[in-house]
Amino acid sequence: MSDLWCPLPGGKKPISCRFSVGFALSFLSVTSVPKLRWSSPKAFTLKPPLVSVVFLVAGLVVFGLGESLLVTAGVGVSPWTVFAEGVTKVTGWSLGFATFVISASVLALWIPLRQTPGMGTILNAIIIALVLEFVLPWLPRFETYLANAMLALAGALVTGFGGAIYLIANLGPGPRDGLMTGLQAVTHRPIALVRTGLEVTVIAIGWALGGTLGLGTIFFALGIGPAMAIGMQILQFRSATR
Repeated sequence: MSDLWCPLPGGKKPISCRFSVGFALSFLSVTSVPKLRWSSPKAFTLKPPLVSVVFLVAGLVVFGLGESLLVTAGVGVSPWTVFAEGVTKVTGWSLGFATFVISASVLALWIPLRQTPGMGTILNAIIIALVLEFVLPWLPRFETYLANAMLALAGALVTGFGGAIYLIANLGPGPRDGLMTGLQAVTHRPIALVRTGLEVTVIAIGWALGGTLGLGTIFFALGIGPAMAIGMQILQFRSATR
């Protein structure tokens, strides 16, 4: 079968379209969190390697920065916040309490999925909250909807990359990331598809219950899974070339 060739700008030599499409979809080949030389041997440990802790904290800071960008953009909250808003419409609970109940319920689902908590599970909530507290006042705010939409897209991608860093540290995922890795282990599907399916499901339930969503919500739901998988690919490649 003859191959198809995709032209490149600037008169560069064309490349195989089949190769370019395969490369673009290569993030779908990530079906588990890779273990690198800075990964902790065990998620639950009282004496984690220092390098693992450093990458854990760095990843959570980046994760929190991405969520801060999404909040600053103001064009739609995260899918899980949409879900929490929907729960408040039905129960009359406050948004904070609804979020707590949802997080606790997600952690309960870890038991049948055999997910192991660690210091990362606790630091996830603490560090991300601190980043939101101290970074939000310094982030730029734009007047145009397009600029804020691009900021929300950047937030989704940054959050995904931060998630890749801290998950590879292997010191315990946050509640929602643990649900993702647990479902991936059961279904054996690519991480990007599992995370996207999870986020879209949460949006659908939250919206059906009365939660509000925006363009930033869609960007986050569709972008965080691929961004996380691509981040894992990049980190694995960088580790292999050193």
